[in-house]
Amino acid sequence: MSLLLKGIVIGFAVAAPVGPIGLLCIRRTLWGGRLAGFTAGLGAALADTVFGFVAAFGLTLVWDFLTANTRWFALGAAVVLIYIGVTEWRSRPSDPVLAAPPTAAGLLGGLVSTFFLTLANPITILSFAAIFAGLGIEGHRVTADGNTPDYAVMAQLISGVFLGSAGWWLMLAGGVDVIRHRLNGTTLKMLNRVSGTGLLGFGLFMLYRFFFG
Repeated sequence: MSLLLKGIVIGFAVAAPVGPIGLLCIRRTLWGGRLAGFTAGLGAALADTVFGFVAAFGLTLVWDFLTANTRWFALGAAVVLIYIGVTEWRSRPSDPVLAAPPTAAGLLGGLVSTFFLTLANPITILSFAAIFAGLGIEGHRVTADGNTPDYAVMAQLISGVFLGSAGWWLMLAGGVDVIRHRLNGTTLKMLNRVSGTGLLGFGLFMLYRFFFG
């Protein structure tokens, strides 16, 4: 299997499990359409690519910093998720048909928020460590002389991680967008509260793990 294909599989596998980022992507798609949802997912894909880059090139200092501070990253993510979850419960979404298209600032805000939330998720960090170790990817980061990093080869892997992760978010946003216009305000409000409950639950769980884990 080529490194590009391995990267695609890794990126897709890490992104696919439904978690807080998935809920955020679904929420943004319901509110703003496919582009809003995909842009939010793109932030997560970029964060996954950062993890892939760090793991592939064996940047030990950066990797050690990330893994050593996962609890503090998780605390920050927990606070943000709890805030979004509470906001979801208090919001009153309008009918999807009448909703205004997302602005450039809104799209950028969705991308940046999911980028940092993904970086702050300790599960994502550990997932990349386990997958790369299991597939023996690290051995591909040097050339035949055993010393010089093969940047061209590793670029395939990192590009694959981005493509796999972005592909999942495109599929998710596209699938949710198909049913979006079939929902009325009441149904969307119910889904909004389900999403808010899920985000609040993830945030409280991460907060619990910080203090008692």
